[in-house]
Amino acid sequence: MLTADGADLLALVELALAEARTLGASQAEAAISMDVGLSVSARLGEVETIEYQRDRGMAVTVYFGTRKGSASTGDLGAAALRETVAKACTIAKFTAEDPCAGLPDEQDLARDVPGLDLSHPWEITPERACDMAIACEAAAMAVDTRRITNSEGAAVSTHRGLRAFGNSQGFLGAYPGTVHSISCSVLGTEGEQMERDYWYSTVRDWRELESAASVGRRAGERTIGRLGARKLATMKAPVLYSPDVARGLIGHFIGAIRGGSQYRRASFLLEAAGQRVFPDWFALSERPHLLKALASAPFDHEGVTTRDRELVEAGVLLGYVLSTYSARKLGLRTTGNAGGTHNLLVHGRGRDFDQMLTLMDRGLYVTELMGQGVNGVTGDYSRGAGGFWVENGQIQYPVHEVTIAGHLKDMYQKIVDVGSDIDVRGGIRTGSILIEEMTIAGD
Repeated sequence: MLTADGADLLALVELALAEARTLGASQAEAAISMDVGLSVSARLGEVETIEYQRDRGMAVTVYFGTRKGSASTGDLGAAALRETVAKACTIAKFTAEDPCAGLPDEQDLARDVPGLDLSHPWEITPERACDMAIACEAAAMAVDTRRITNSEGAAVSTHRGLRAFGNSQGFLGAYPGTVHSISCSVLGTEGEQMERDYWYSTVRDWRELESAASVGRRAGERTIGRLGARKLATMKAPVLYSPDVARGLIGHFIGAIRGGSQYRRASFLLEAAGQRVFPDWFALSERPHLLKALASAPFDHEGVTTRDRELVEAGVLLGYVLSTYSARKLGLRTTGNAGGTHNLLVHGRGRDFDQMLTLMDRGLYVTELMGQGVNGVTGDYSRGAGGFWVENGQIQYPVHEVTIAGHLKDMYQKIVDVGSDIDVRGGIRTGSILIEEMTIAGD
């Protein structure tokens, strides 16, 4: 039933919507997804796991006026679908009225579903996937056979899925997608010290994966680079986030400007639209229709069209991240972000990584964060960190067991620059981010 155009799933969506109308619902929406995949892992030269995944499910939401009911099922048979719709209708009769509940306004719905080149099935056999995982780990351990003494393993995975959605406003759409990845994590020892590090590649199109040998070699080199790590004295100094961890800084910002955080008044950036949150050169864009990108989508989880959008210009927050419900709670209009954002692009001023180190001159280059010490309500920020100490714009030695702390509002204002070393392996595309000053707690 995993057809390229989703015709079979769309037929089931229509069946669910028709059943909701028959049972008296004033509005209804239904989403059906199917996913299939293969994941293998290997450790110390032996295959550890081979897993096939096949998941499917339907979620239906009905409205009786402003009363809402939802139900879901993993059985896509006609009888189960009808029963699920009936349960949603029953639930709706017992829920409180909510004037903000309901489907998106018709003018917000996607009328065209652009092809975004998101589906590239990989017909890899389990045997070949196992060989790749073993080769990936072997490449990592070959970097230094004396000091890389153990492994957390390597993994290869491929997944493809199809999502179909429709509602009683007349929207009906479906699109496929694939995600493929290779990853490796190994451990190194030097004296009594042990360190681990990893690397991975993840793409829509399997032809664009880094080679297994390259992923393994990078994991091994990163692990060796961390041996001999030292602690730091407590101080205040500049902090440079590597692109993969810098993504989290932007993620905290997005969490603070989500509609749910705003209308619940649970954000350190309450009512910040129109205010300068970042330096006056800083810009942040949303680009939902990038071809092959991991967070691209032609419509959001409510069928609302996704559009290019500027979230921050000249450091000023231009608007929030809204679903239909959160928009109505705030007296605003949906931004097509039910289910999340789609390809956020952080714009810097063109400095490459070496130039970012030169700009920092002296400070901590962070390549790993640990712990969950971020408060989205107050903006307080405290994370365990590891990385490298930099002097005179040059990496000097690895660092571990330190804590970096600050307040997110201040940290955003103190961003000195964003590098051109952009990491595209996720929904937030950013280069390294340099913060003018943070508290570094060590010995």
